[in-house]
Amino acid sequence: MRSSPHGQPPPAEPRRRRGIGFLRTACVLGLLHAAFSLYWALGGQWLLATVGSFAVQAGQESPAEAAAVLGAAALLKAAAAVLPLAAAYGRFPFPRLIRVLSWAGGAGLCLWGALNTAAASAVLAGWIPAGPDADVEGLKGHAWLWDPLFLAWGAALLTYLWLSRRRPEQRIQTKPAPN
Repeated sequence: MRSSPHGQPPPAEPRRRRGIGFLRTACVLGLLHAAFSLYWALGGQWLLATVGSFAVQAGQESPAEAAAVLGAAALLKAAAAVLPLAAAYGRFPFPRLIRVLSWAGGAGLCLWGALNTAAASAVLAGWIPAGPDADVEGLKGHAWLWDPLFLAWGAALLTYLWLSRRRPEQRIQTKPAPN
């Protein structure tokens, strides 16, 4: 344990700052997801096939609708990535709400990422039979890139939330009123 020049222990680190590296990592991973959605919304094609052939087809058949959906996805992902960090630094007015939503979002990201990574990997490994129209490029993207990225984003967010939670010994102790 470090001590101050006067031999006193340093003041306790604010609860919201414990594990902040995990939150920063979660933010970067979420913004990476958002950046690709924005890139595709603006007409980019690189790695779009790894999302699935349906995404390529939608972009060709209804470019305006695909751009609107991808743009909305980019905004949602960016908000989900940035708001927990803003709340941790006191830059958002409803930190408890963001914390509750972050617990749910982190769990959802982990569940979604883990299940889809496992399912796509199982198909690619031949453990689950693939139909004749299986989208191998999309399966690879979900097994090796997009869904592991969702899983890592959720895991980093949940790790921060766990490390920064209020522990029982930190709760304010109130004395009972005298009779």
